[in-house]
Amino acid sequence: MNGGRIGAVWRRASLRSRVLLLSVALLAACFTAFSAVSGSALHAYMQDRVDGQLRASAQVFALLPPTVARTGAERNPPTGLADFGTDVLGNPVITYITADGTVESSIDSLAGPNRSATTGPALPRLDMAAVVRHGGRPFTADGSQGGTRWRVIAVPRRDADVLDGSADGDRGSVVVATSLAGVDHTVDRMWRIYEIAGLCVLGAMAVAGWFAVRSGLGPLSRIEQTAAEIAGGDLSRRVPELAGRRTEIGRLAAALNGMLGQLETAFAARAESEARMSRFVADASHELRTPLAGIKGLTDLHRMGALAGKADIDHTMDRIARESERLTRLVEDLLLLARLDEQDPGGAGAALAQGAPLSYGLDVAPMDLRTLAADALHDVRALDAARPVTLTGPDGDGPPGSAPALADEARLRQVVTNLVGNAVTHTPTGTPVRIGVGAVGEHVVLEVADEGPGLTPEQSRHVFDRFYRADGSRTRATGGAGLGLAIVHSLVTAHAGHVEVHSAPGQGAVFRVLLPRCAGHPLESAAPSRTGRAAGVLNR
Repeated sequence: MNGGRIGAVWRRASLRSRVLLLSVALLAACFTAFSAVSGSALHAYMQDRVDGQLRASAQVFALLPPTVARTGAERNPPTGLADFGTDVLGNPVITYITADGTVESSIDSLAGPNRSATTGPALPRLDMAAVVRHGGRPFTADGSQGGTRWRVIAVPRRDADVLDGSADGDRGSVVVATSLAGVDHTVDRMWRIYEIAGLCVLGAMAVAGWFAVRSGLGPLSRIEQTAAEIAGGDLSRRVPELAGRRTEIGRLAAALNGMLGQLETAFAARAESEARMSRFVADASHELRTPLAGIKGLTDLHRMGALAGKADIDHTMDRIARESERLTRLVEDLLLLARLDEQDPGGAGAALAQGAPLSYGLDVAPMDLRTLAADALHDVRALDAARPVTLTGPDGDGPPGSAPALADEARLRQVVTNLVGNAVTHTPTGTPVRIGVGAVGEHVVLEVADEGPGLTPEQSRHVFDRFYRADGSRTRATGGAGLGLAIVHSLVTAHAGHVEVHSAPGQGAVFRVLLPRCAGHPLESAAPSRTGRAAGVLNR
């Protein structure tokens, strides 16, 4: 249960708090491990020194009989001997033990004889077998009254009294013990120093770490603030460059800015699509309502008996027929655009490359665009006999060239008809028109150019939009329905091509259709008969 509450608190904690707590915990663990290793090394070093003193003391007292050791302890030794005992022998407690483990005598080198029984080490039974087992290695024993620990070494005696007094060579042993109080005091003092220093260091590092983490995570707070502003609707905001691009914060900011750019583009595209759809519905409704209103008005006149004579009735029926035809053309154009919108231009290109009919009714076959160019020349002359018209290569260079393509001739004829009609309708009578055809690189080109008033850059950008009219007029004589160039763009795109407009105010306009070239087709070297007739027309 406690673990669950701790986990819940940890999950609710901020990233700043988590980083700080983890840092302090790691620092405390590292400091504790360092202190433990240092304390163990110091304790081992000091104990080794004590063991060395014990071995030296044991070698000396193993050679001295108990009477000599007791006499030296009872008297006040000279200064030099006292210094020697303190620095070299370490003020030990010397205990002489018989071979069966009985204590023969015990001497404290500083306090005098017979005091170790109460203040010395609590020795185990050390008969000769136990002394041999220890093998002259020091060991640790508790104090006789607890508390202070002692370091003890037991070695066989080699003094002359023992050797002479034992016929069988059985000897006793001498036990030398020294207190570990100095070692324990030094190690304990080191631990207290480490504890105080460690707490001070941890406190200082926690305070410094708080400011460091706050500064380090400051960019994340800026990113959070920017994200909140974007969520509030400001899609133009971007995460500032708060660090180098090779850092984690820099890469995060770059990734977020890229994502935000895509989101802004997507939202803008959706808004534009919705606005375009709204305009399309409004314009389509207006265009459909106009002929329907005319037809309804004329039929109401006839029903009310306002048309008395046969001539009036015939005239009214002619107007109804024209409005019906106009309404039919408008509906067919809208249906064509709707069908073309459902197709993928990339899929259309793949189908055209295989010469396959497309799903929305394009029946492709090899053809030469010079046929359409020749027919377009006749269309211009039929619409305006006084208008000069020429047939040239692309960009007006030389004669018309071969332009083989896989295309639906009927649909491309609709494209050319719309382009020619646009040029004749929107330029003054008598304005020259040029029709260019040929091949440029991997494309075949058909262009219709005029020397009329031209288009502004804004008009050029929207000229292929549906229901767009450059003059803003709703009159059919100058404005039309605004679907002709939109149909041109959609049909050319359906053929995996594209259409361009190059124009400037006062410099005319050039509409250029580019389609994939049908390389290696026989039409490359032999023009169709209709194109030959077009060349004959030009020669005349």
